[in-house]
Amino acid sequence: MNFTTLFENATVAGIPLLIFVLALVQWVKGFGLSGNYAKAVSMVIGLSLGVGYQLTLSMPSDFTGWFTTVVFGLALGLGASGVYDVVNK
Repeated sequence: MNFTTLFENATVAGIPLLIFVLALVQWVKGFGLSGNYAKAVSMVIGLSLGVGYQLTLSMPSDFTGWFTTVVFGLALGLGASGVYDVVNK
């Protein structure tokens, strides 16, 4: 399974995970968070939900599994913070 397919199939209760992360970031920004703080929060949200999602699929038993899990979470967080940057410009 490649990374693109993994993001396409990443849904929770039928909701695409990336859309959910972006929605949470927008919700947090509603409290007045902006700039680097908003980017940091989007990374934390993406990382947390990405790792959580991967753990629901299977518990990693070796370095490769944990590395893949963390990279997925980071990619989700980077995607959310990247969209935040694009929207703000």
